[in-house]
Amino acid sequence: MEKTQRIVIVDDHTLLRAGLKALLEKDPGIEVVGEADNGRDAVRVVGQLAPNLVLMDLTMPGMNGIEAVTEIKRRYPEVRVLVMTLHKAEDYIRASLQAGADGYILKDATQEEFRVAIRSVMLGKTYLSMDVSGKVVSGYLGGGKASASASVYDTLTHREREVLKLVAEGKSNKYIAEYLSLSVKTVEKHRSNLMSKLDVHNASGLTAYAIERGLVVR
Repeated sequence: MEKTQRIVIVDDHTLLRAGLKALLEKDPGIEVVGEADNGRDAVRVVGQLAPNLVLMDLTMPGMNGIEAVTEIKRRYPEVRVLVMTLHKAEDYIRASLQAGADGYILKDATQEEFRVAIRSVMLGKTYLSMDVSGKVVSGYLGGGKASASASVYDTLTHREREVLKLVAEGKSNKYIAEYLSLSVKTVEKHRSNLMSKLDVHNASGLTAYAIERGLVVR
């Protein structure tokens, strides 16, 4: 990599971001130009700073990492995104790649693997941690039968998951609004978004989905 690579770090843990920044800036070819602790701010920071690469966590409050990857790739397709996460499950991997991620590395990777992953992604390659690549291959050999519903669940925001659980428990819009300190109109919007994302058409469908996911017990 001849020119300096501009990187944005997105993670909701302050100490982890500081550690990554210290590690990355030991490389004279890398400059950490910005940080964010949630997906929504990540999209905004990428628009403001025009980095070459985003290091993206998946589990964050508000807009999660998968949603952020989708939005960043939609708005700024030239920006490369390397997911860094603790999640090894195939549904997370599949959802990240479908969202447009250029690589997927586990947070327990060595420093050397981390550097290799960054360089590979910046060269236009797709990088997958060894454990991750094995799961992806197994999924394809199995006919790609990974649970689609699991991947869809990972695209739900934290608030949507809260609303889903409360709806499945039989709570009214008014109760949910008061419990979550939202307006009834906002709760209705969340319910509408949930039905659209999960491809169900009423509260019964949301409840059945929540039970299937183990969010509530009936």
